[in-house]
Amino acid sequence: MEITQDQIEAVAEGMGVSADELRKFVALGEQRSFAKGEYLFHESAPRQFFGILLTGKINLQRGLSGRNVTIACLAEGAIIGESLFIDDLAHSVSGLALEDVVVWAIGRTRIEEFRVAKPDIFYRMVGHAARRIGARLRETTELLLHSDRNRSEITSYRREHDSLGEREVSNAHYYGVQTIRAVENFPFSGVRLSHFQHLVNAFAQVKKAAAEANAELGVLDPKIASAIGEACDRILAGGLHEHFVVDMVQGGAGTSSNMNANEVIANCALEILGHQKGEYEFCHPNDDVNRSQSTNDVYPTAVKLAVISALHETASALEVLRKSFREKAAEFADILKMGRTENQDAVPMTLGQEFNAYATMINDGIRRLKRASEDLLVVNMGATAIGTGLNSPHGYAELCTRKLSAVSGHPVTLAHDLVEATQDAADFAVMSSALKVTAIQISKICNDLRWASSGPRCGLNEINLPPLQPGSSIMPGKVNPVLPEVVNQICYQIIGSDLTVSMAAEASEFQLNMAEPIIVYNLLSSMMLLKNAAVVLAIRCVDGITANREICETYVKNSIGIVTALNPVLGYERSAAIAKEALASGRGVYELVLEKEWLTKEALDDLLSPQKMANPLMRDATAVDW
Repeated sequence: MEITQDQIEAVAEGMGVSADELRKFVALGEQRSFAKGEYLFHESAPRQFFGILLTGKINLQRGLSGRNVTIACLAEGAIIGESLFIDDLAHSVSGLALEDVVVWAIGRTRIEEFRVAKPDIFYRMVGHAARRIGARLRETTELLLHSDRNRSEITSYRREHDSLGEREVSNAHYYGVQTIRAVENFPFSGVRLSHFQHLVNAFAQVKKAAAEANAELGVLDPKIASAIGEACDRILAGGLHEHFVVDMVQGGAGTSSNMNANEVIANCALEILGHQKGEYEFCHPNDDVNRSQSTNDVYPTAVKLAVISALHETASALEVLRKSFREKAAEFADILKMGRTENQDAVPMTLGQEFNAYATMINDGIRRLKRASEDLLVVNMGATAIGTGLNSPHGYAELCTRKLSAVSGHPVTLAHDLVEATQDAADFAVMSSALKVTAIQISKICNDLRWASSGPRCGLNEINLPPLQPGSSIMPGKVNPVLPEVVNQICYQIIGSDLTVSMAAEASEFQLNMAEPIIVYNLLSSMMLLKNAAVVLAIRCVDGITANREICETYVKNSIGIVTALNPVLGYERSAAIAKEALASGRGVYELVLEKEWLTKEALDDLLSPQKMANPLMRDATAVDW
């Protein structure tokens, strides 16, 4: 399909050139076809072509974190990618073909050739593109003027540079050029560093400790060190967190996270020193904030501190759940029920014993997590790039670690082998495993709660869960165990995350583990999920559980499983025969043993006392007369 004369004339008018002039430009292009549902380009991806939509429709949308928002719909004759004339920035939106689409496309290389060959035509197109973009900006401004949405602060811009070139940065932002590149390069999870306040605070703690150590060792101006420390204090007080914008999932072993912290702290320190953001000759992100450091010691140290801090909240939440189960255990201490193995009747116990076991599981989980966290107190600050301490002054590693202990409030110590500590992620794997085991235990408990509350008429119906919401859109009166169900799912997620952490921990080649970003993303996410699940499960479910005493005791009386208590007296063969006969006849074990005169009533009552069965080591169990 060739571009038609009518299409050329229509587009030429929109681009501010004559049809003949545009024809020279489009001669450099080619036809490209895209099937329905195919992306022509992706948000954050580099612009590759300028295009004219010949047939079909394209949806322009934004959304990298699971929720797409439609910006506009382009129809036949629309211009695509005209911003390519203005700058080389990435796409701000994605283009999705709503139906089969044909585009006349001119690649960026051919556009550059045209600029050199026909500068007069090219720059007229540039001017018209700029006017069109300006018009859209005015439209957007008008929409915002009449919108109730929060309005973004419009500020001046500063120019920053790194080894790759210059970029404009809004003066409203405390981050800089390297952070901007990272935001564009890693648009994956939609979860920013700021999502995890403990991680942001941990970076501030590390940078403050490093600045204090550098100043004391005479390699950093005390005034600059003081300003860095004050900037870190502002972060620790809850400020500037919104400027930690890099995606948690990133390449570079955490370099982008470290630079995001360096730039925010440097620009805040500059303001404290009386300078403007970006005036890095007075306080530089690398030379000053990152002095004597590398991402390879800063990032794992900050991650360890963040995990330790997050663990306090998670352990506290688990303690709430443990307490709830313990209180229910006391409440249900005298309620007899049937124990089950392999979903078959076993021997009697109390409902209190069942819930007490749950409390013990949760307590074990808390202890396991705390033990795992102890190894995280060993850090590699001062290791710099690979553990040799290159570019750090003598005594820095020890001094910085002591400063970090004071700043963070955690008794961190320096690893005895910094080369090993810089490359080994085993401590993170151990913590992840502890989270996984705890999730396995909680999921098992939730399974039990769902089964024990099943029915109410055709299931076990031993306990009642609090009714939280109608359970069906078609079945009136149905109420589902929604909280145990969702906690099951959360536990599955945590279990799956452990596999990711395990694989990432294994991905340590030679002197560095490049996969620590996905480790910390999964660790902190799992801890957050587990914390929330524990509290909600306790408050909205466990605390409101009630027991159906009569049903529990009826199951005990009618159970075949109580024949187990007769084994020592009757022997396995006769006990098994009684069990089979009870099953076949529907009669009770108690009744059949008396009928056969194998035991007296007094002896049988003593052997089959539910209290004695629940507490077989109790010497003075009182028989119950059924």
